[in-house]
Amino acid sequence: MAYPRVLAMIMAGGRGERLFPLTFERSKPAVPFGGRYRIVDFVLSNLINSHIYSIYLLVQYKSQSLIEYVRENWGLSALVQDHFVTVVPPQMRYGKDWFQGTANAVFQNLNLIRQYKPEIVIVFGADHIYRMDIRQMIDYHLEKKADVTVAAMPVPIDQASAFGIIDTEAGGRVKKFIEKPENPPPMPGDPTRAFCSMGNYIFNTEALIRGLIQAERNKQNDFGKHVIPNLLNEGDRLFAYDFATNCIPGVKSFEEVGYWRDVGTIRAFWEAHQDMLGDLPAFDINNERWPIRASRNDLPATKIMGGEITNSIIAEGCSIRRAKIINSVIRRGTVIEDDVEIRDSIIMDQVVLKKGCMLNRVIVDSYNIIEEGVQIGHDSSEPYFRATMDPSGIWVVASEKQTGRL
Repeated sequence: MAYPRVLAMIMAGGRGERLFPLTFERSKPAVPFGGRYRIVDFVLSNLINSHIYSIYLLVQYKSQSLIEYVRENWGLSALVQDHFVTVVPPQMRYGKDWFQGTANAVFQNLNLIRQYKPEIVIVFGADHIYRMDIRQMIDYHLEKKADVTVAAMPVPIDQASAFGIIDTEAGGRVKKFIEKPENPPPMPGDPTRAFCSMGNYIFNTEALIRGLIQAERNKQNDFGKHVIPNLLNEGDRLFAYDFATNCIPGVKSFEEVGYWRDVGTIRAFWEAHQDMLGDLPAFDINNERWPIRASRNDLPATKIMGGEITNSIIAEGCSIRRAKIINSVIRRGTVIEDDVEIRDSIIMDQVVLKKGCMLNRVIVDSYNIIEEGVQIGHDSSEPYFRATMDPSGIWVVASEKQTGRL
């Protein structure tokens, strides 16, 4: 049997307000992550690794950085018509409004779906850190003869009240969606866990178009709150796909099974970086069989003149003198001078850390210069005037606005 024609619509327009100030002049999917990546690289890599090559990336807020990044790093073969990653800003096809929500964003681009004529449409977010073989979810969708399949993450039952929960039958068919229930229904056969919705969906095209038109008529704009429950009420076949069953080649035995993080807060963003460190990381970014594709660059190898580096990731093009770096991620082109100490921190692209400065649990955004002898962190004697402290206790130094290079 021939594999169905598949089109991916990726939601990449979020404001990322809880990730401020890292989203001060860029969208959440464009935020740098790890040594060489942006957050958007994870969903795009999962699609390409899953042999899904027809991708529309729907953008909106503060999108220029993301548009330029995709143009420079995600060009697919021009020789094959169906191989593309195309950025789609709001086209105002139905009036003067920008995208009003995830469902409205896809509704405003129904012309792209109709022109491509897919049998299946994938609607995924662009702001999570994870690996996923999406073809396994498609196979499940086809096996169940589903109209819609929702990716579901098992979570401990005592934590499930913080999520949108999916109540399913033993065979995976969805009975109902419950938003942050006080008494969440457990997974079939496992009273200790419940299914939470990951916000990633697979639709039969006919069901998607029908659901979007109904939502638009009712002035409803969200997939999770409106389109999915509406289709369930209409009698469509909805199934939950257990993300924990997704098998990725090359994953090590010590990695967390079904690793998936919404890095929508400063604390979650920082913790996801810590998850990549150590001899036995919860998420090992180095996987040759399922690579996360990094941005291209022409930087030279990093040069280290001396010092002490422990349990850290150092990207290309850095210059490190006699510094101490512990449990930290240092991105590309960073200059670290003598007697600098960096502990439990994230230093983004092209930062200069002057002699003697000390950082502890700090995120320094791109293109900053931290002056000589400055101390930033939870053990500092006085606050640094250009840093803001997140409620989690992590300090963030926002990017220099005047550089315009984000």
